[in-house]
Amino acid sequence: MSSDVIVEVKGLTKVFPIYDKPHYRLMQMLFDDRRRWYREFTALSDLNFVVRRGETVGIVGRNGSGKSTLLQIICGTLAPTEGEVRVRGRVAALLELGAGFNPEFTGRENVYLNGTVLGLSRAQIERKLDDILAFAEIGDFIDRPVKTYSSGMYVRLAFAVAIHVEPDLLVVDEALSVGDEAFQRKCFARIERLREGGCTVLFVSHAATTVVELCDRAILLDHGDLLADGVPKAVISRYQRMLYAPPERLAELREQMKRERAEGELALVHERSAEGSLSGSAPVALCNESSNEAYFDDGLRSQSEVMYPSQGVTIMDPHLELPNGVRVNVINASKKYVYTYDVEFGQAVAGARFGMMIKTLTGVEIAGAVSALASEAVEWIDAGTRLTIRFEFTCALAGGTYFMNAGVLGRLGEEETYLDRRIDVFMFRVMPSASRLSTGFVDLVDSVDISADRGIQITS
Repeated sequence: MSSDVIVEVKGLTKVFPIYDKPHYRLMQMLFDDRRRWYREFTALSDLNFVVRRGETVGIVGRNGSGKSTLLQIICGTLAPTEGEVRVRGRVAALLELGAGFNPEFTGRENVYLNGTVLGLSRAQIERKLDDILAFAEIGDFIDRPVKTYSSGMYVRLAFAVAIHVEPDLLVVDEALSVGDEAFQRKCFARIERLREGGCTVLFVSHAATTVVELCDRAILLDHGDLLADGVPKAVISRYQRMLYAPPERLAELREQMKRERAEGELALVHERSAEGSLSGSAPVALCNESSNEAYFDDGLRSQSEVMYPSQGVTIMDPHLELPNGVRVNVINASKKYVYTYDVEFGQAVAGARFGMMIKTLTGVEIAGAVSALASEAVEWIDAGTRLTIRFEFTCALAGGTYFMNAGVLGRLGEEETYLDRRIDVFMFRVMPSASRLSTGFVDLVDSVDISADRGIQITS
């Protein structure tokens, strides 16, 4: 095992026995090999990879893919069925909520207990105690039994202990997700400091932006198989395709990824419909996550669409295009795109206007537009007319998944109302960027200027 390798995984397989009835476990103990009273569940299958000193590796995958099992074996709390895992140096782990804590002990007592388990002497713990308590920020609760703690307080204390033992390897499962946003930011800032000091970090996260920004590598697991291992942006793209793929296509997609991994490729298979288009319309961009080009992911489809009752007008085929007309739904920041849809008028309409809106996963309205002011609406549109509406924009959004609305307004009598409206009609994804300097959902700042008084020198 090379001195710069912290974790080495060879042929790792983990199989769990599943007993359909409680007494089958006893029957297996009594009759041993004469009959198998269980069926097998393979949580991990022949995994091979290494993690080097100073690397930060994100482990992603759908629920049940084997992420937590892998981390537990690396930490030594589970034994592999086959293969081996070799770990060099001190390991600090934050796996299950409250793991390593005695619920009857106070927080202070558990700091001593957990620190001892992680290899610190009592004198070392006492020297670090003030720093641990300051980071945890749980106040007087430190002298109360941890069974009275909230989930967030558990995580605060456990993480505070883990990072102060100066580990060679820090392993973090999804426990940090129960903390509030401010504490999560504090934790990731400390993880960054640990990285700078040479600590290796393994963590599970469902947050694509966090993996891209924080990690040097990412690993994708699915049904216990290692489907991708490489550049975070490319691996996250594969993971998101797994999330949104139709169930009937999952098996095929997994096999394609396994073949590509065997061939040493990180680009997903290029896909195109037999006609090279969707709905007989604009061509579809080929899928190529290894580049920074926008593309179309066929599995990325809204499942939350709400349709208002139509009043003689129909919105048709809302989608995103490149300026050259190629259809996409996975895009990049700072590039130009067109949101377009057709409108068919089954009746004559006065005062027509057309609109769009972009929303987050939680429904927050980010940006929208209408085609004209109410005083400048299209005065009259005859029945039987079909129009194409196009909103050209430069994407200024942070990495993540978003939804689009489409709407047509018109006058019925003296009142303006929706003649057709579609909520969450189109779903798209903005690829995260590790070089993004702006914070929040939208990038509004064109430049940042730093100036100094005369005679003061600034270096970076």
